[in-house]
Amino acid sequence: MIILTARTMVSALRPPYPYGEELVEQFAFTLRLCWLPLLISTFALNLGAPGLQAAGPLQVFGALDRLGGFFVLTAIRWIGPIVTAVVVGGVAGTAITADLGARKIREELDALQVLGVDPIKNLVVPRFVALVVVTALLDVFAIVFGLLAGIAAELIYHQSLGGFFATLFLQASATDVWASVVMCGIFGAIIAVVCCFKGMTASGGAAGVGRAVNQAVVISLVGVFAFNYVFTAVLLATNPELQTIR
Repeated sequence: MIILTARTMVSALRPPYPYGEELVEQFAFTLRLCWLPLLISTFALNLGAPGLQAAGPLQVFGALDRLGGFFVLTAIRWIGPIVTAVVVGGVAGTAITADLGARKIREELDALQVLGVDPIKNLVVPRFVALVVVTALLDVFAIVFGLLAGIAAELIYHQSLGGFFATLFLQASATDVWASVVMCGIFGAIIAVVCCFKGMTASGGAAGVGRAVNQAVVISLVGVFAFNYVFTAVLLATNPELQTIR
């Protein structure tokens, strides 16, 4: 997978660039599959756990205005990126693995190499770039709908939104937003490499493709969670102000 990552990045930067049409198709395909389940999942999770459940204790202490600051930790730093990665990996990642796995089983990839067509440049690179861009883009929508869930929780408890936005902007920083988007872009790269690798190395007929899809999802999510831990630890270590709850 490390070798595939390096070859993919080199192929993406080195001309020629014959994969424009495939890139647009993969971008539209991934966006079409992922946007609705992502928005529903993000809104429901943020409304349930950090929204209604957290608002209950805060109301007891008369501190519902602190809900906005709490949503910086949940919607921007945690739920938004993780749900985006899970949805992209579970929906788009499985489709990529199944597609490339079926081509591998039918020996289409070997035929491309015989014809002098590089499978990495023409098949892996467009999927890699598409997932990086789409995952970062979807994280922005996840953050927006996560914050809308917080607003809905405040309205359900008949609270003014002034306190919510005051603590939200007090606690939030530009680092929170760009770090979340960049992290999701890297999540997309991890998912793309793992799924393409498992698809291009599938064997054993239809059953082998099914096993490859299952393994791709599990490995992708493990890689995403591991990178999330490392990225967050490094970011907090280099930005002490993010550790302070104001």
